[in-house]
Amino acid sequence: MTAQPNNPLHGIKLEQIVTELQAHYGWEYLGYTINIRCFTHDPSVKSSLKFLRQTPWARTKVEALYLEMLSKRRK
Repeated sequence: MTAQPNNPLHGIKLEQIVTELQAHYGWEYLGYTINIRCFTHDPSVKSSLKFLRQTPWARTKVEALYLEMLSKRRK
């Protein structure tokens, strides 16, 4: 396995990403921003992880939102 010093997501688990996004934005905003059922109908970290692990396009959107959140925190 090679080191990825320029990848801000390296070493961060999907569960941590979803948990931090939910804590920062809340389910309602997540469902509004990324309109996927696991965020809009009876949301939970567990159901979100199951869906995101099977759906690459949705995971990409969630990771992008996480990176956006991190960049705003740094400012």
